[in-house]
Amino acid sequence: MLLISCPWCGERDEVEFHYGGESHIAYPDDPEAITDDAWGEFLFVRNNPSGEFRERWLHTHGCRRWFNLLRDTSTHEIVRSYRMGESADQSSGAERESD
Repeated sequence: MLLISCPWCGERDEVEFHYGGESHIAYPDDPEAITDDAWGEFLFVRNNPSGEFRERWLHTHGCRRWFNLLRDTSTHEIVRSYRMGESADQSSGAERESD
């Protein structure tokens, strides 16, 4: 079981959260102008690295806010959590957590 640190509420059990996929995905500037193949790739194709990965999470059973998490997918170690709009490097919640 993971302990996830919400940037607003602090450390909580993973059952309070909902996974939202890869973070920092830019929405197309003009979705009407891209091809169906490009739109399909935007919607469904994501990275699947072994190592550090930036994810979006929702604190469903807490503050109900979205935030980002930097997590190592091979060890499940949570490197840090940070608020939307921040980068992983400038986050204030720079604590390291483990599963």
